[in-house]
Amino acid sequence: MTGVLRPGHAQIRVMNLEEGVHHYRDILGMTETGRDDQGRVYLKCWEEYDHSSVILREADSAGIDFFAFRVLDNATLNKLEADLIEYGLPTTRIPAGELLETGERVRFTLPSGHDIELYAEKTRIGNGLGGINPNPWNEGAEKGIAPLRLDHCLLYGPNVMEVQKIFEDVLGFQLVERSLTPDGEANMGIWMTCSNKVHDIAFVEHPEPGKLHHLSFLLDSWEKVLRAADLMSMNDVPVDIGPTRHGITRGATIYAWDPSGNRFETFMGGYTVYPDSEVLTWTFEGLGEGGGLDFAQRKLHESFLTIVT
Repeated sequence: MTGVLRPGHAQIRVMNLEEGVHHYRDILGMTETGRDDQGRVYLKCWEEYDHSSVILREADSAGIDFFAFRVLDNATLNKLEADLIEYGLPTTRIPAGELLETGERVRFTLPSGHDIELYAEKTRIGNGLGGINPNPWNEGAEKGIAPLRLDHCLLYGPNVMEVQKIFEDVLGFQLVERSLTPDGEANMGIWMTCSNKVHDIAFVEHPEPGKLHHLSFLLDSWEKVLRAADLMSMNDVPVDIGPTRHGITRGATIYAWDPSGNRFETFMGGYTVYPDSEVLTWTFEGLGEGGGLDFAQRKLHESFLTIVT
């Protein structure tokens, strides 16, 4: 792993900031790490070392402003920016400090209408365990659903095949799984990794650009997913799908909504991907009756295809 390392942060729009903070901090169990002079609120999962992975911004409509990846170093950042420009994608340099505790960012817009960022520097505040003889988990920080990290996102928009080429040819991602259009002639959905995880980002073809389907937060066991379901019910969090297992990625999951209608996922599992792993293919029919989305019910839930922010 020498280029793009991992998902870094997402800035999402919420229609009531304090309701959003209550959801992500007190129910999901993230740690609030700061607020800036723009009114944005910064949060991290307990196992994350970096300052923040979710930034909340109050707005008139829900959705995502941008999704970012951390890269190895500043030389890598400069190289990837040059590669993006050579490919034909204009970039914008955002100065260090525009986001709290975050270095320079390179932003570009995908043909799907999504803004993606790359950055190399963010203040490391740790997970509270220290680096010498650490405990296996942080009792003080593990509250609420308590995800380990921001794991991935699924974005909806047009031109998925063009997006795939950018991630493969410029950013060095690997296609792990794909779902086909009803006619079987093109990819309707793509699941891609920059690591050996089953996916770090995914896209589904959709006529409206720039849409968020979900942010996904990693849990470490099926038991924790079931506990998340209890906590969602106890806190009146509306659930979309689950608890169940995906056929795609083999992950165990619950999809639910924050108070503004942004979908989020509590996720665990998946499989290890290697550079020589074969791409797995799902037909359109396989998404439903084949168990691609919901392996337990073998059902393609209409909400999954139609509700985005």
